[in-house]
Amino acid sequence: MKKALLSFAIATLVAPAFAGDWDEPQDPFPIYGNVYYVGPHGISALLVTSPQGHILLDGATPKSPDAIAAHVRQLGFKVEDIKYILTSHEHFDHAGGIAALQKLTGATVIGSAKSVPVLASGKPNPGDPQFGGLPDMTPVANTRVIQDGDVIKLGPLALTAHYTPGHTQGGLSWTWQASENGRTVNMVYADSLNAYGAKGFRYGGDQRYPQAKADIERSIARIASLPCDVLISAHPEFSGLWERKEKAAKQGNAAFIDPQGCRKYAEKGRARLAQQLADESK
Repeated sequence: MKKALLSFAIATLVAPAFAGDWDEPQDPFPIYGNVYYVGPHGISALLVTSPQGHILLDGATPKSPDAIAAHVRQLGFKVEDIKYILTSHEHFDHAGGIAALQKLTGATVIGSAKSVPVLASGKPNPGDPQFGGLPDMTPVANTRVIQDGDVIKLGPLALTAHYTPGHTQGGLSWTWQASENGRTVNMVYADSLNAYGAKGFRYGGDQRYPQAKADIERSIARIASLPCDVLISAHPEFSGLWERKEKAAKQGNAAFIDPQGCRKYAEKGRARLAQQLADESK
């Protein structure tokens, strides 16, 4: 991607809480049990491991694949053992690196009924709230649609898909369990709950995506209701990941546990939606 296009897209799409370089280097680190952070500093990507193969959640930006692959190897795992790549939503900052990672791994890429057409074609959905500022992506091979509530299984791993549209039409969040030191916790990888429009898109009513407000309200409520001990959001700063990582240096990985994390994350989503609607009414 040309630098000017990337700069324009970042300026258009960037969330208020993070205005830096999404691909700022970040060493990989364990989060809990068999779950590792392997993304850059500004965009989450997670590796969930098992003896039968691994699952990668998200592929970050088009600049990210080499770093993600290096992080997997740095942790002692084989990139070729990644069997599935699960997606959150179909924007270039989370899915732009997936085509290269799929080619590198041979993995099956899993998305929702609305996100897979975008992933497979590389063309943004005209009904996306941010359509006016979205670049094309490299089309992704070997995609598969998962339905709401279905489970991806790989050896002992079982990750459940939750449709959470609103930020995009195809948003997905994921839940599973991880164990460490005899304690099993509920893991949540939460999609963006950020009501953010481009080129005049209105969450209060827009023919391009009439149900956007209802969708994001349901998604906010759904995330708030999930069994949730360890939350990682698609944008890591929105769930306080870096603050918890600092505490983990002294407290161990138990510092990543916050049973209120999903509810707090949902409250931020509600506040952002309220602000968006207020701005639209001016």
